[in-house]
Amino acid sequence: MMFSGRPKEWGPLDWCVALVVVLALTGGVVLWQQTRPGPCGDGMDLRGDDCVGVTERAFDTGDATTDRLVDAVADENARVRRQWEDPQDGAARIPYVRIALMMPFTSDSTSAMTREMIQRGLAGALAAQQQANRAAGPHYQLLLAPDGRDLDRWEELVDRLDALTRDEKAPLVGVTGIPSSTTETKEAVAELSARAIPTVGPVITAASMNSAYFFKTSPNNEQFAEALARYLTAHPEKRRGFLVWDSHEGDVYSQNLRAVFEERFDAAYDLRTNTSHFIGSSGDDQGIPQRFADAAEKICRSRVDTVFFAGRDQDLPAFIDRLAQTGSCDGSWKLRILKIGIGLEPTLSTDAIEHSLDTVHATIVDAAAYDPAWADGKGDPPRGSAAFLTRFQQLAAAHGLGRSALFDGYAAMYYDGFGLLAGAVDRTYREIYEGGPATPAPTRLPTAKDVYSTLTTSTVDKATCSGCLVGASGTYGFTGPGENNQWALCKPVPVVTFPPAPDTAASKRRAPYRTYRGDKAGACPS
Repeated sequence: MMFSGRPKEWGPLDWCVALVVVLALTGGVVLWQQTRPGPCGDGMDLRGDDCVGVTERAFDTGDATTDRLVDAVADENARVRRQWEDPQDGAARIPYVRIALMMPFTSDSTSAMTREMIQRGLAGALAAQQQANRAAGPHYQLLLAPDGRDLDRWEELVDRLDALTRDEKAPLVGVTGIPSSTTETKEAVAELSARAIPTVGPVITAASMNSAYFFKTSPNNEQFAEALARYLTAHPEKRRGFLVWDSHEGDVYSQNLRAVFEERFDAAYDLRTNTSHFIGSSGDDQGIPQRFADAAEKICRSRVDTVFFAGRDQDLPAFIDRLAQTGSCDGSWKLRILKIGIGLEPTLSTDAIEHSLDTVHATIVDAAAYDPAWADGKGDPPRGSAAFLTRFQQLAAAHGLGRSALFDGYAAMYYDGFGLLAGAVDRTYREIYEGGPATPAPTRLPTAKDVYSTLTTSTVDKATCSGCLVGASGTYGFTGPGENNQWALCKPVPVVTFPPAPDTAASKRRAPYRTYRGDKAGACPS
């Protein structure tokens, strides 16, 4: 049988079949495009170069180390979910609640958090999650809630976080991570407070960052200044002072710190007269940053012995280097640079900075929330330090964070921020089921409102601290709804120097200043 080479002519039926096939294929592509995860994964949206949203799963941050830490959180979250939904080998179901980590997960040269700060904070929160999930009681998912590298995408998160507080199976009980005192974070905190969501600022220090549901685990700038005042009383020198301050608009931290320094030290050091400003590197571009020539010339020409630095740590190395490059700073007199910060940022303790400090015979004096010496078990570390260090050092080794990851205190403070909320959940859970039989499926889990009530009913007296956190950065608590603007009571404030001062005998070592409410200086437990 022979076949003709002439192509077959299509009839009406052939065209109908072809049209149906094309429509089916096109519809399938459209449906796949509509239902597949976006580039950031579940619960996230791409905003510029950043993933923004709330998720329990992993997403791409653009940095290998940060990605590994995000993956580790996602793995722990998946394990927590399985222990409730599908426990293995006859294990009991373990209920869980959620705590959101709201912070940037990406960074650039103008961001409030550097890439390394993000990694340390994330690792500290993960260490606290892992620690809490090895204990009895409810377990915890750590929701990842990136709000943009400039902290300006918070509005996209608040509605989602608010909805999660009403999830009966696994409610959101609080938010932690708020990293920086800026106009944007102040607005975010106010809105979270309006939704009655307990929120913790682990490293917030601006005394003006206040809202009813906003708890700060760090001392504020006024309390840091009080610790510096005690130091200056013991080491007065000649009181030739100078104020260097960041004029960057929108930086609530630097503006508040300048005001605190002027209020507390102007009378003794004439800071309103002896002053110079610069534009900090954090935030939107408002001019050339880190121009310190004017400050360095005035300081060196006048032989100032006490500089008050009202700016962020990432700008301080440039200031120190500028002093070392100024010819009139010849190291013929002692100079100390007073700063306030959570700890000692690793870029401030490098060999290069130590050389620059030595060139001008200078010392950094830092009123801090975390003493780097605690990482080595020195300097009377807090009771909660050992558990934190054990857990964190495992993460640091696994993810290549290095020993200096402890120096700036971010890891410890983010550990405590999560721990504060988890501790309140555990305490509430015990009170709900006190005396009753243990149950794998409780009829009620603590809610955000329960956690707020628990946090504001802790009491501090001379002998005990009922409900207080025994954390990596000290023992402290809160008292009464709205009292003390939810700043921590009894928080130790060590004064750290670099290069370190020679070791002092324990019998002569002065106890650190502790944050008090009013004049109740004897109200803190040891």
